[in-house]
Amino acid sequence: MGPTRWRKSTHVFVGLAVLAFVAAIVGAATFFTTAGHGNAGAHAPVPPPRAPTVKPGMVPVTDTAGVPSVGGLAAALGAVAADPNLGRLGGRITDAMTGKELWQVADDVPLVPASTNKVLTAAAALLTLDREARINTRVVAGGPNPQGPVVLVGAGDPTLSAVAPGQDTWYRGAPRISDLVEQVHRSGVTPTAVQVDTSAFSGPTLAPGWDPTDIDNGDIAPIESVMIDAGRIQPSTVNSRRSKTPALDAGRELAKGLGLDPGAVTVAAAPSGARQLAVVQSAPLVLRLSEMMNASDNVLAECIAREVAAAINRPQSFAGAVDAVTNRLSTAHVDITGAALVDSSGLSIDDRLTAKTLDGAVQAAAGPDQPAIRPLLDLLPVAGGSGTLADRFLDPATNQGPAGWLRAKTGSLTAINSLVGVVTDSSGRVLTFAFISNAAGPNGRNVMDALATRLWTCGCA
Repeated sequence: MGPTRWRKSTHVFVGLAVLAFVAAIVGAATFFTTAGHGNAGAHAPVPPPRAPTVKPGMVPVTDTAGVPSVGGLAAALGAVAADPNLGRLGGRITDAMTGKELWQVADDVPLVPASTNKVLTAAAALLTLDREARINTRVVAGGPNPQGPVVLVGAGDPTLSAVAPGQDTWYRGAPRISDLVEQVHRSGVTPTAVQVDTSAFSGPTLAPGWDPTDIDNGDIAPIESVMIDAGRIQPSTVNSRRSKTPALDAGRELAKGLGLDPGAVTVAAAPSGARQLAVVQSAPLVLRLSEMMNASDNVLAECIAREVAAAINRPQSFAGAVDAVTNRLSTAHVDITGAALVDSSGLSIDDRLTAKTLDGAVQAAAGPDQPAIRPLLDLLPVAGGSGTLADRFLDPATNQGPAGWLRAKTGSLTAINSLVGVVTDSSGRVLTFAFISNAAGPNGRNVMDALATRLWTCGCA
């Protein structure tokens, strides 16, 4: 059994600080456009942290250019970066506009990234798919007769909900079983049984390095091409226990709605060319990506990565999705050297990424060369304002901190903390950063936040 893990998902809260940050990022993005969880003992040991160094191409810049200098950043961040609570630290800071690396520590060492892996999944989806793309979930006839079985055919939307009409679903804009039931009733077919077609996805339903207890903990469910409420047993509960049979559960809910025996639901492939009786659609991709990033939703991440795989003719499996995501990022000139992934959510303790790769993905979004990825900046949680950062970077004693000025994807497994995003520093410069901490101490997350806060206050000319 793997180590225990913890997650925290928070509903979105938007405050005035968020508006300040968005204004800064929008201004920067406009300029760019016009200008052109965790014991890893079973794995190979990770080298101890190295002191920040100046590498070829890292040319110190002067404060007259308005960019923090290599020396200034090294001096400002050195003490915090050396805190033993950070354990094995990999870090990188880049000027968003120029793409110049300004600071690094072990940025080429592969480490367990936790949920910051979702940054790559989101970036690949933006590169590959239409932002308005939706997924169809269908019910088709199981045979030519007006009476007979019907087949629920999944295409990878885990947000299909069994919540009753008029009640809020967990996911915004989620399709409902009740709509499928209504359409089947109008189709002229009299169903006698329900079958579920899960053939769109292939391979195992659980990834290597996942702890099966995470299903009961509410972090994940077996990844199947048809699910309801992403496998949540209690859809309105934040940390609801997940089902071990999500596809069958979806079929059972459809059967109950049709007045059939839910215990008789089976898995079966739909006949070729079967008549469609009902169809519902997911919310647009951009909305699903927002929910994936803000709540750090593992099931959504795995399913969206399979959308990317399908779009470039890769198998809709864990391996196929990883291949698709890394392939798309590589074509966008994101350096994926050292990437060794087994999932697309970051839940696995077998995942490895470098700070260089993670920072490179965010820098591609913030810089001038990959406009398709730019919406990634809007998907990142806001410090002190939204998602998994809603309750971080808040200091009620001083009312000071980067709340509203920093956006980042978080990652948290046992003794593993990561933070990857973008910040506007005290000189008004937009910087991208990636920090990964493995074998962290008990105060590791707070020290990582202190490192990001120091970057925000720096200026560091």
